[in-house]
Amino acid sequence: MQMFAYALFETAIGRCALAWGPRGVIGVQLPERSPEATRIRLMRLCPNAEELDPPKQIARAIEDISALLRGEKKSLRAVQLDLSRVPAFNARVYETTRAIPPGATRTYGEIARAIGQPDGARAVGQALGRNPFAIVVPCHRVVGADDKLVGFSANGGIKTKLKMLKIEGWRENEPSLFDELA
Repeated sequence: MQMFAYALFETAIGRCALAWGPRGVIGVQLPERSPEATRIRLMRLCPNAEELDPPKQIARAIEDISALLRGEKKSLRAVQLDLSRVPAFNARVYETTRAIPPGATRTYGEIARAIGQPDGARAVGQALGRNPFAIVVPCHRVVGADDKLVGFSANGGIKTKLKMLKIEGWRENEPSLFDELA
């Protein structure tokens, strides 16, 4: 039987949670109404996980997430994700979304085109709506057509998405920098 564990940790936007297993991070939860609600939501991903002190690699991921949420320009690309529990299409969406740098945004359509599914914007949105790796897979950096802030399932919805984008230095109506992903 595989061992899964989790830890709650403080950030500039509230208490987050992160779960891990032998292959890496299996889930990240943004703050809910209370730390207990955050824990409960995370436990849906790993009901048998035990709350433990994180090992060095996971502690580093937590430090980097906290730094990013304080406004530091941190890439979370080095965080090892266990994608074995997500469908292959979602994994492709998540890997492509991870390439969006802090402070930048891409549209659902841009992500769809980047993974070779030019008519797949809605499917990309559905995959990101099921994203178990919030912030590490920065679904908050994906916006609707014409850079509209839409589709954020975390607690607080669009307000949380906007808050996270502003922490990262995003400015509305800047041209998309998608060329580096294509």
